[in-house]
Amino acid sequence: MAAEPMRRSRITPEREAELYGAVLDLLREVGYDALTMDAVAARTRSSKATLYRQWGGKAELVVKALRQQKPHFDEIDTGTLRGDLHAMTLREDDCHMEQNSALMRGLMVAVHANPDLLEAFREWIVEPEMSGLDRMLRRAVERGEIRPDNPALGYVIHMLIGAFATRTLIDELPPTQAYLASYIDAVVLPALGA
Repeated sequence: MAAEPMRRSRITPEREAELYGAVLDLLREVGYDALTMDAVAARTRSSKATLYRQWGGKAELVVKALRQQKPHFDEIDTGTLRGDLHAMTLREDDCHMEQNSALMRGLMVAVHANPDLLEAFREWIVEPEMSGLDRMLRRAVERGEIRPDNPALGYVIHMLIGAFATRTLIDELPPTQAYLASYIDAVVLPALGA
């Protein structure tokens, strides 16, 4: 006899956003390892049973919270690659970028130490970002902005994440809209021949 699929209760979009916000706040305060479902339940006045029923576990809850607040490549189509990439940088203000940069640096250690988090991170963050960016780049190829055989096409996500993640490490400054826009113009677009 096949197991019944997990039933999920309906949570309003507003309540879901509130829960995700609390999860991100707790992540910034205590980090991934110290984050517990008990703490999320207490912070959001929820039951642990509801949290587990809705999200299955800490890894899925954390990654979906990250995904919820992250700009999606699919939502951007300005008609040019430069416009799309610049629009992407404008989706978060500098304050949120700094907070998210710190959050991502902290999570990178946890991702590599926790197989469940790594799997959820790949499923809910990496794969959607890759497919969304691929569609953005494919549109640029179709418009004739990029040659389809450009070898840099396979490295765009690495360039973008590298610029975001290493700004603090190398320059001791947070990533900002201006920095990322400048990086896109100086590095990403020339590498693509766009």
